[in-house]
Amino acid sequence: MTSDFNKLFKNKAINGWRLFWLISIPISIIIISAMMASDLSSGAGVSHMIGYSVRWTIPFIYIVVGTSSLQILFPSPFSMWLMRNRKYIGLCFAVGMVWQGLFIFIISTFLRDYYFKEIYFFRDELEGTIGYIFLGVMVVTSFQFGRKYVNAMQWKLVHKGGIYFLWAYPYSVYWWNLTYAQPRTIDYILYWGGFIAFALRIAAWGKKRQQKAKRQSAINSVPLIYQTLGGSFIAIGLVATATGWYWQKSVTVFLTSAVWSAELELWLPFWPLEPYLPLLTIALGTLFLTKSMRTA
Repeated sequence: MTSDFNKLFKNKAINGWRLFWLISIPISIIIISAMMASDLSSGAGVSHMIGYSVRWTIPFIYIVVGTSSLQILFPSPFSMWLMRNRKYIGLCFAVGMVWQGLFIFIISTFLRDYYFKEIYFFRDELEGTIGYIFLGVMVVTSFQFGRKYVNAMQWKLVHKGGIYFLWAYPYSVYWWNLTYAQPRTIDYILYWGGFIAFALRIAAWGKKRQQKAKRQSAINSVPLIYQTLGGSFIAIGLVATATGWYWQKSVTVFLTSAVWSAELELWLPFWPLEPYLPLLTIALGTLFLTKSMRTA
């Protein structure tokens, strides 16, 4: 059975550039069809296309974020296939973002009154601009003609930092959609998809810590106090992940009570990090659960 899956996932039709075209062409056709059915002369119509195009795009950045973690946690022909094609899946994400960028250009250039009245917010603009800068540099350095201008450390910083930022932006958007707006099914799907993608990274990080401890001859068992703290923090983080709309307001008030923090909220991307607090709590719990005692 494993050999059959290996053959399936090595099929040329679903690897490399063929996979890219297999995904990006249908998505572009879907977006073009929706665009033709929308009123692009109105701000509302273009605004709808901005959200519509990005909803077809976000799953690909989530897949890119979780791919290496899947290979660490659940090595299989499927995870190896994802690893081989992570670059092309990321480029499919870039295609969707180009469509979104086109609609943002249209509304900000030709429908400026609607844009500045209904959409524009400085911090959102800053987050989006940084995301597009990261995406552009990542695309260019994904090919040899661009990669030759950066060293290995710079490449890693750009791509890892870019992946985290490009994950963080839609994840926070859909977290806020569940908190403030009347959420739709797609909001739940894209929120939990983003959570699962990053939770896999935390779990993979924890597994690597355990493996490193074993290689360094650390005692395999975790002290009870760390087990208790780790399990408690993870449980708290999971509960907080599913109940953000209950605690968001009080936590935001607390975190922005200082003047400097309130000012940072106006222009610093994602501050004060409410959507990510549950994941940070889970990561802290994982840190405790994988903290082994050293041998003498």
